[in-house]
Amino acid sequence: MPETSPPGSRPVITPSRVVVGLCLVAPFVAMLWVGSYAKVDPTLWGIPFFYWYQMLWVPVSAVLTWIAYVLVRREQRARKEGAVR
Repeated sequence: MPETSPPGSRPVITPSRVVVGLCLVAPFVAMLWVGSYAKVDPTLWGIPFFYWYQMLWVPVSAVLTWIAYVLVRREQRARKEGAVR
């Protein structure tokens, strides 16, 4: 028998949480799919693609993690304000 949530409660899976999940999973998928970047060309300033692709993901991962953090904090704030009112 499925549980029903009390009236007025928010769903557990929200669009914001889906975006957070995608932001946090994207770097893992990109790094675990080695076949997509296990090559030498194109080179960037003489650095093989294999290396600069991985190094590119360092700042990209930081930005995606920051976006996830901001979205979670915004949702927590909205939930807290909704509970107070």
